[in-house]
Amino acid sequence: MAQRNLPPPTRVPTPPDAFAAGSARLQVERRIRSPVLRRLASTIGNMPPQVTEHELREYLSAQPEDPDALWLLAQALRRAKRLREAAGLLEHCLQLAPDFTLARYNYADLLAQLAKYEAALYQLRILLGRDCRNPLFRNLEASILETIGENDQSIAILQELSAENPSRAEFWVSYGHGLRALGKQKESVAAYRKAIACRPTFGVAWWSLANMKTVKFEDAEREAMATQLKRAELSPDDRVTLQFSLGKAYEDRKDYARSFEQYARANATLRLRLNYDPGTLGAAVAATRALFTPAFLQDRHGAGCQASDPSFIVGRPRSGSTLIEQILASHSAIEGTAELPYIAALAARLADHDGDSPPGAKYLAALEKLPRERLRSLGEEYLEAARLHRKLDRPLFIDKKPGNFFYVGLIHLILPNAKIVDARRQPAANGFSMFKSYSSKGRFRLAELGRFYRDYLSLMAHFDAVLPGRVHRVFYEQLVADPECEVRRLLEYLGLPFEEGCLRFFETKRTVLTPSSEQVRRPITSEAIEYWRAYEPYLGPLLNSLGSALISYPEVPEELR
Repeated sequence: MAQRNLPPPTRVPTPPDAFAAGSARLQVERRIRSPVLRRLASTIGNMPPQVTEHELREYLSAQPEDPDALWLLAQALRRAKRLREAAGLLEHCLQLAPDFTLARYNYADLLAQLAKYEAALYQLRILLGRDCRNPLFRNLEASILETIGENDQSIAILQELSAENPSRAEFWVSYGHGLRALGKQKESVAAYRKAIACRPTFGVAWWSLANMKTVKFEDAEREAMATQLKRAELSPDDRVTLQFSLGKAYEDRKDYARSFEQYARANATLRLRLNYDPGTLGAAVAATRALFTPAFLQDRHGAGCQASDPSFIVGRPRSGSTLIEQILASHSAIEGTAELPYIAALAARLADHDGDSPPGAKYLAALEKLPRERLRSLGEEYLEAARLHRKLDRPLFIDKKPGNFFYVGLIHLILPNAKIVDARRQPAANGFSMFKSYSSKGRFRLAELGRFYRDYLSLMAHFDAVLPGRVHRVFYEQLVADPECEVRRLLEYLGLPFEEGCLRFFETKRTVLTPSSEQVRRPITSEAIEYWRAYEPYLGPLLNSLGSALISYPEVPEELR
């Protein structure tokens, strides 16, 4: 009997993981009816946001109640970093189409970016009520819960997500971050290594290991990263994070020339992401100094909210602010919270400004015109927003956001009894530490880091002059050399009695979300103070741009006062 020609076996596609399936469901759940909007939706990622916005606004002038058009316009505005406008459009969209799940998910995500965490969680509760297992919703929920200090809930969700999606490298990294914040270093390292096993090209997983100061890369790991960097199809994000990680691997071997080469390549790529004029901050500092005169401050004396709860730690990143926070959070009267976004958000709203850069002249002009009672209400608004992060019922709390140095004047006006601590570190050490650390937002050039530091010195020197004694300064090197003396000075400034636990800060069990989480769980050492000198031959642009600020440290050069 002749054998029949059978058709080839049907190839069954590998089912997507739950994350991909959840994302796919959101994309196809609602079909855009209008052919015009379908065309715009297909090109929105490739067209300049202003072009898409123009076409959508023309469409909405004839169809103002079309939720699909409102949703698409919100996506265009979000790409243009006009986040508050985008949020308003999505709110209106959901009023017209409450079952528009993707729009509600976008709205929740946007609210979280705008630091409206309770509102974002409310939207997520609606989404999870409809699809309680959707990993997109749960992942966003975990991220917000971590941000507001609900770490047990967050880590439980992340543990579930990584177990349910074992091939999804992103979940392992998020789970590792949660474990690291809780001080579970061994488990965190294991989670990061699982992410690398899932996807050896995943640069963020490699960088997560590199950024743990207690981890030293082995030769095999260094070679693995170098091999991955040879792949032509590597994404830009993976390439950059692998270069930072390989730089750390060479650093571990004390091969500083190769290490710096990798850091420099990564930074050069990241600099392309920034639309930054080095003169912007200098102009903003000059305008701030011009506004905050003794007469301006005297006219507003006694205004603002009189609460004394908050202590702000400001300065430049990588200057010891996390260490100071950990020391203070070891005192029975003080709670450490996080790097809270609310002061910058208040300034941005005053200026009707979106984006990451300081709002500058518009913010200062708006601040100058504010009535006294408005200063008080802004202080109260800040305290209400910060309440979400306070868990321990202690009388005082810390807001450790270094960039708030730009808003020292605003803090003083709206919260005149708040304490302000300036964390300062030797400028070359500070600049190089920033240069070798990955930031998804981008990185300044070495010369720009030096110029930024000088602008920071100039602004802080001005407030020292017009508000003498208002800001307490902690020099990192002095804190390392004589911890007890510096801690006593700091507590005296805060009006608190000395407690021995502040010197044993490394025993304090608390969540630490910043890159210095490992260091503050160990006793103080001096190893980081002169470490930058191993790279000194390569740091000419930084050293030259610092100029007198480097020579005079810890004093401020006369021309910057």
